Amino acid sequence: MPTTLHEQSAALQQGRTSSVELTEAALARAADPAGEGARVYTRLYAERARAAAQASDTLRGAGLARSAIDGLPISIKDLFDVAGETTLAGSVALQGAAPAAAHATVVRRLIAAGAVITGRTNMTEFAYSGLGLNPHYGTPLNPWDRATGRIPGGSSSGAAVSVRDGMAIGAIGSDTGGSVRIPAALCGLAGFKPSAQRVPMQGVLPLSVNLDSIGPLAPTARCCAVLDAILADEHAPLPEPALLRGLRLALPTTLALDGMDQHVSASFSAAVSRLSAAGAQVDEIDVPEFAQLAAINAKGGFTAPEAWAWHRDLIARAADRYDPRVVSRIRRGQEVSAADWIDLVAARRAWIAAVERRIAGYDALVLPTVPVVAPAVAELQASDEAYTAANLLILRNPTLINFLDGCALTVPCHAPGTAPAGLMIAGANGADRRILAIGMAVEDLLRA
Repeated sequence: MPTTLHEQSAALQQGRTSSVELTEAALARAADPAGEGARVYTRLYAERARAAAQASDTLRGAGLARSAIDGLPISIKDLFDVAGETTLAGSVALQGAAPAAAHATVVRRLIAAGAVITGRTNMTEFAYSGLGLNPHYGTPLNPWDRATGRIPGGSSSGAAVSVRDGMAIGAIGSDTGGSVRIPAALCGLAGFKPSAQRVPMQGVLPLSVNLDSIGPLAPTARCCAVLDAILADEHAPLPEPALLRGLRLALPTTLALDGMDQHVSASFSAAVSRLSAAGAQVDEIDVPEFAQLAAINAKGGFTAPEAWAWHRDLIARAADRYDPRVVSRIRRGQEVSAADWIDLVAARRAWIAAVERRIAGYDALVLPTVPVVAPAVAELQASDEAYTAANLLILRNPTLINFLDGCALTVPCHAPGTAPAGLMIAGANGADRRILAIGMAVEDLLRA
């Protein structure tokens, strides 16, 4: 497991390392021809990162540390505007488009906090898949079982691998239907999807304006809490781990446990048993609304029509430059009428209210983040049917929380040395600090 933000920050404070040393090590891993760097980063900011690291060391030497991440190498998804550059979003269709006039808000906040931004990370083209395959820039391989060559999860694929392979200490991704939590879970990391309004979307290329959110991937839940506070410009003390004894946790039996493979099922069940033994009350509950979501989203949900609205002119000019598996999904949106979209807004409002009533009185939901271990890249590249089936299954549980307009944290729940599997702790809109606090406690228990 990569070292944590807290370990590296302490090493900087104590003079046991420098930002320049940390940055050079991250850049060396990214540039290693035997590693995944060429597929992890679509643009590496080597000279810029070195300059930022030197500046951080100079300020720290003068007794000035701007934040808990000052001087730490952080990667950003190729979805966020950087002034003077064209934001490509894992595509080639935008090559030659106008460069961004200003940094995205999240990029500005990272820079102000002293983060050393190492580069832009690869992703599913335009963030439209939970698998992480990219035909333009290659697919970074999951750190687990590279001999087989397994997917990293998406869409924030390069983000997860950048952290697991030590090319960054933390990463910033986006999450519309699981794009932070899926790669975090499949690669053995923590990943936090905040309530959508918590972090501004200014300067971020959208997928679905109703579902998009921005969050961190990092070695631990505590690391995620540090990064989330910076992204949200929140200056309150960080949440403390919750007391597990007496917590009321709801385990939805509707849909969320379907289709689990043996390893994920055993890992999740063992984690739930440990939570119960630690004094948490885990209640299995029916959430029939979860079973209704596929029908509500049958015409493509919010993502297809909202993506179509953004992409229609670009597709008219450059459809042949898109990943065929992405453009076909975006094109579904042109069949959605204004009346369909208005009906969907109303259906979502009623669905959220029903789910919130059902989980009222519980401190959080717990469910498997992804029901299966990472499949092999080759089998998904070879078959549209296998690709579609895997995408639907892997997106299923995380998507429930995006549609709820909620927040969720995934933490590893697998035994050391086995395939990564994630346990998701989730809550309704605005419960971010509580979910992080519970997640820290769950992580401490499972890592003990």
